[in-house]
Amino acid sequence: MAENNLIHESSPYLLQHAHNPVNWYGWNDDSLKKAKDENKPIFLSIGYSSCHWCHVMAHESFENEDVAEFMNENFINIKVDREERPDIDDIYQKVCQMATGQGGWPLSLFLTPDQKPFYVGTYFPVLDSYGRPGFGSICRQLSQAWKEKPKDIEASAEKFTSALHKTEKVQTPSKLERVILDEAAMNLFQLGDASYGGFGSAPKFPNAANVSFLFRYAKLSGLGKFNEFALKTLKKMANGGIFDQIGGGFSRYSTDAKWLVPHFEKMLYDNALIPVNYAEAYQITRDPFYLDVLKKTLDFVLREMASPEGGFYSAYDADSEGVEGKYYVWKKSEIKEILGSDADLFCLYYDVTDGGNWEGNNILCNNLNMSTVAFNFGIPESEVAKVLKSCSEKLLKVRSSRIPPGLDDKVLVSWNSLMITAFAKGYRVTGDMRYLDAAKDCISFIERNLFANEKLLRTYKNGVAKIDGYLEDYSYFTNALLDVFEIEPDQKYLALSIKLGHHLVDHFWDPENNSFFMTSDDHEKLIIRPKSNYDLSLPSGNSVSAFVMLRLYHLSQEQAFLEISTKIMESQAQTAAENPFGFGYLLNTVSMYVQKPQEITVINTENSEIMQSLLLDYLPNSIMITIKDPSQLESLSKYPFFAGKSFEDKTSVFVCRDFACSLPLHTLDEIKSNL
Repeated sequence: MAENNLIHESSPYLLQHAHNPVNWYGWNDDSLKKAKDENKPIFLSIGYSSCHWCHVMAHESFENEDVAEFMNENFINIKVDREERPDIDDIYQKVCQMATGQGGWPLSLFLTPDQKPFYVGTYFPVLDSYGRPGFGSICRQLSQAWKEKPKDIEASAEKFTSALHKTEKVQTPSKLERVILDEAAMNLFQLGDASYGGFGSAPKFPNAANVSFLFRYAKLSGLGKFNEFALKTLKKMANGGIFDQIGGGFSRYSTDAKWLVPHFEKMLYDNALIPVNYAEAYQITRDPFYLDVLKKTLDFVLREMASPEGGFYSAYDADSEGVEGKYYVWKKSEIKEILGSDADLFCLYYDVTDGGNWEGNNILCNNLNMSTVAFNFGIPESEVAKVLKSCSEKLLKVRSSRIPPGLDDKVLVSWNSLMITAFAKGYRVTGDMRYLDAAKDCISFIERNLFANEKLLRTYKNGVAKIDGYLEDYSYFTNALLDVFEIEPDQKYLALSIKLGHHLVDHFWDPENNSFFMTSDDHEKLIIRPKSNYDLSLPSGNSVSAFVMLRLYHLSQEQAFLEISTKIMESQAQTAAENPFGFGYLLNTVSMYVQKPQEITVINTENSEIMQSLLLDYLPNSIMITIKDPSQLESLSKYPFFAGKSFEDKTSVFVCRDFACSLPLHTLDEIKSNL
């Protein structure tokens, strides 16, 4: 089988295309120079390994010999993995949204040799259909225009480029006041689906940051409806097909409003962000339902996405054997054969029918209370739970023998950092050491493999780390270090956090527009230096940086950190209030700032009653450090947060806010009255 230049890449997505008849190149100096030397337009295709429509377009067009021949003759064809190069993806997604009103993947662009776009779209069928021009037709028309109408091409490219520069506009600063949160919460609530939870209709995404914001606003305002809506969302998600009922973990999104039919790909970042919601829900309600979902999700990641070296893989594809969802769905007859006499109970609980609930198959979901099933079968709820657990284990064993979906086994610093945070939060509410160990091991993995010349690299695979780290890599990792530091206050975690915080300010900060660039000042130069301000599937690097800087300020008292955090929030606050859907994470930071963070220091953790209470209380605006032995406190004494505090022979709690601190507190009543 023929090979193209992608055979030398490490990205699983790029390697998927290494045997296409298209003579693909990676994005690099050589391929960009080739376009200039030969005066050919660039066809740029951006996607990722678990992208369903990327696979479809590849099969229809990029594996088509005739199409490939024309592409090779007339274009320099470049493939980019959006997960490796979020800067390139961000720039050209903005172009696509300007041109078509929407974006997505695959992202298909035609560029001049100097990287300026002149035609853009997403998926194109190979032939004209569904009201879309066929990819073959587009290639022929644009190739002809390139040769015969260069001025038209140039005009289109300049128009796009000019519009692109205008997207990096200066925001008008706003005061950080409670009213920002009030307006944002009301506007966000109006977007909610009162029947099934979540925001909007179909497709429906988890939007973890927005759920977290509603929890915070409920606590601030005392209005129960915000909690009720957020909890309903989490309940409906966990009972739906978007949650893998027997294997744990969440799919990317639901194709319907009811959370029943997922797009079956599983992304690491979803399974890092969503568990934090369930940890918070458990703290708020103490309902074991939420704890169970949290544990099943984290256990799925440990079981199926952990690398032997300590990092975590990126994604599982939606498809197996070329069929979306085949790995996850069941026929009722198959379940009856496996489960025998327990099948009727299992099928009732998980809505399994002869006809199925999706394309003749069954996606496992739950619409009945356990009490209803117990009544129906005349057995205690505890027995129902026991049967369901046994049945799930049997089905999971059978499922694991099926041909699995493709695994994207690259390790990304940013997504791994989100996972560290999830494991840290998971440890807090469960006390399961496996989760804390996983978080610490992942930090060690990143320190060993993804630092070079005191800078973070972005991606790792097969022993090779590459690509300079982006804003999200630095900000997410710094945040993760602080999350683990709060639980296990090793001085090295805090020292590295402060060092990375300074690196962000020195190399990513834009003082003119009071925000961080996505790329460092010594990164490869593209047609613009992009920024990302919206919290969507992933929180924006600017939102997380604002949160990180606020935390660093309270731990170090370095004024520069507070100034940077405040400037980011002020520049985005009014936009966030008016359009909260895309600013959930930023609003969480604004909430913490407006209410003044609680600085909690627990010295000597021997009192389990106090520790359980503090760890299981919902304290979203706290920075809580748990000091277990005198050596930890001694090593941290140089930092203002710990100054003047000494180790005691019994559990003592200090609560500080707005430069005022309590005396050492020794009873739960004293502690509660100061929180």
